[in-house]
Amino acid sequence: MAIQFNFVSSMLILVLLSISSVEGQGGGGGGVIDVVAKFGAKADEKTDLSKPLLDAWKEACASTSPSKIVIPKGIYFLSTTTLDGPCKAPIELQVQGTVKAPADPGAFKEPKWIAFNRIENFKLSGGGIFDGQGTTAYKREGCKGHDYCGSLPINLRFDFLTNAMIQDITTKDSKQFQANVLGCKNITFEHFTVSAPDESPNTDGIHIGRSDGVNVLNSEIKTGDDCVSIGDGSKNLVINGVTCGPGHGISIGSLGLFKNEEPVDGVTVKNCTMTNTSNGVRIKTWPGAEPGTCSNIHFEDITVTNVSSPIIIDQKYCPWNKCKINEESKVKLRNISFKSIHDTSARPEAVKIICSATLPCENVELADIEITHSGPTGHAVSQCSNVKPKVSGKQNPAACSAPIPAKPTPTA
Repeated sequence: MAIQFNFVSSMLILVLLSISSVEGQGGGGGGVIDVVAKFGAKADEKTDLSKPLLDAWKEACASTSPSKIVIPKGIYFLSTTTLDGPCKAPIELQVQGTVKAPADPGAFKEPKWIAFNRIENFKLSGGGIFDGQGTTAYKREGCKGHDYCGSLPINLRFDFLTNAMIQDITTKDSKQFQANVLGCKNITFEHFTVSAPDESPNTDGIHIGRSDGVNVLNSEIKTGDDCVSIGDGSKNLVINGVTCGPGHGISIGSLGLFKNEEPVDGVTVKNCTMTNTSNGVRIKTWPGAEPGTCSNIHFEDITVTNVSSPIIIDQKYCPWNKCKINEESKVKLRNISFKSIHDTSARPEAVKIICSATLPCENVELADIEITHSGPTGHAVSQCSNVKPKVSGKQNPAACSAPIPAKPTPTA
């Protein structure tokens, strides 16, 4: 995994060096393009930024030398936009200001606000903020039951990008997912900030699917759903130095709900902190649905503070009672480790590993677990079903020492 990460990082450094060389370039294509100075964008919170940004993108994308588009400091309104590739040379979009979405969910015809599509050698940077103004959507009737949330716009979509860096950017109050990564190869989020209230439904911080070589590094995520959610087809992922909370923790899945899901393979979550979250590190699959595989998953050096379910494999994941709860999951889990996970659990069930009876979990490891119950009564317990984990180091609570209740506590 380290070899993969170092290679990807080296490639990204070369890309970023080529992008940074645009400073000082003049005519003949490339150089710095200021959307205010050149295309008349206005930081007045009402004039749509869409056309100036698209005009700047068109010029940069056609350039045969690296370009940088700058959105200067100020507060801008942006209805919606999609920035399409392929482009002829590397591009950096440097957002220094705050860009605001329409507050009304009805203003969107598609479930996206800003999309970056089929671009190679791309950087998004600048310390700016993308404000989805999602407060109205959080209160919308039906959204909490997930009947409406799926049609709401995602703040930032990254679709089919190759060699990309998202650095020093904030996304806040998205009406749905804060950032969605689909079909990407070698994309890194660094010093990426997500900010949304804990009551915001379906606002995953970063959702990753069908992508290879995604790194989430040294980032802070506060939201109302999973801080990072990992869907099918994800492989060679590194999540390191992430602080999460409020939120639902770092989750793989849910898996096994849809036909033809692709394997999840090679995920390392390390040196992360969860505070006041409903889950810590988790794998969740649906019972009685579709087949799949999830393998080579490693959680290490995780601090969980007042987390409801710090360590969890849930192959009976059944939100809203919309599943075949009496059937077994058809997703095979293998080569999974939980190492050096410590601090406090808000519920007694500090460790809960519920595997499929027909496809038991294979090669699960618990090493150096030290979690105490922070509640007023009882002590932390460890529950296991259809799994025989390899155990090493300190185990508090004692591994697999407590029975599984007839009706396990559902997880969010």
